[in-house]
Amino acid sequence: MKRSRSLTGLIAGILILFAIGAACNSGSSTKSEPTNAQAPARTDGGDPKAANTPPASADIAGDYTATGTNPGGGGAYDAALKITPRGDVYQFSWASGTHQYDGVGVKTDNAVAVSFTDGVDGKGCGVVLYKIGADGSLDGKAGYWGVNDSESETATRTSGSDLEGNYSVKGKSPEGKDYTGTLAIKKAGEGYTVEWKVGSTFSGFGVRNGKFLAVGFGGKQCSFVSYEVTSDGSLDGRWGSSGSTSFGTELAKKK
Repeated sequence: MKRSRSLTGLIAGILILFAIGAACNSGSSTKSEPTNAQAPARTDGGDPKAANTPPASADIAGDYTATGTNPGGGGAYDAALKITPRGDVYQFSWASGTHQYDGVGVKTDNAVAVSFTDGVDGKGCGVVLYKIGADGSLDGKAGYWGVNDSESETATRTSGSDLEGNYSVKGKSPEGKDYTGTLAIKKAGEGYTVEWKVGSTFSGFGVRNGKFLAVGFGGKQCSFVSYEVTSDGSLDGRWGSSGSTSFGTELAKKK
């Protein structure tokens, strides 16, 4: 609604008179610093990093140039990375010199987890990305190479502290079948070993990044990457393989 000029002028006049009166009543001309009450309200939930964080729905598909270091001080490398959406999951394909690598990845919020192996396909490799709850529970999303549907899993800790310990799990496979079982997580070097017993027993190895745990599984041929999507859309990651005592790094920038 438009304000009338007469009303606006009246309000301005009152404010000027009030300001003159306040100045006359003050014995000092020193400026006061703004108080906390004068600070503008935050719109990012109070997290100073939130303003530089991309939306959780940011699309990671596309072509990237990647630079990185190999685990254990194995030297630096350059690679071309292509990320292709495949239903609920992503296909990750690297070309570095004459070498090719391929794998499957899943995304939750601004975290991405990938499991990959040598060659033009990542057959046999799988990955799970757990979001760690305030109560220590794990909310997981898993992917299998060559399968376009994801798997969901929740794990409730039954013993242990922090991330290490034993959990009861329940989940739904990519085919929509329910399952239950147990999960054990142990610290190993800079990473964690993870063992599931859900009808059959299998294991994986992964890395924690803040409130996320990225785990690759499928055998010793399958390595893993844990990425964070940065404010400019780049992927900042750490990677390794089963039993890694130290991790490599990778920064992938979108073309």
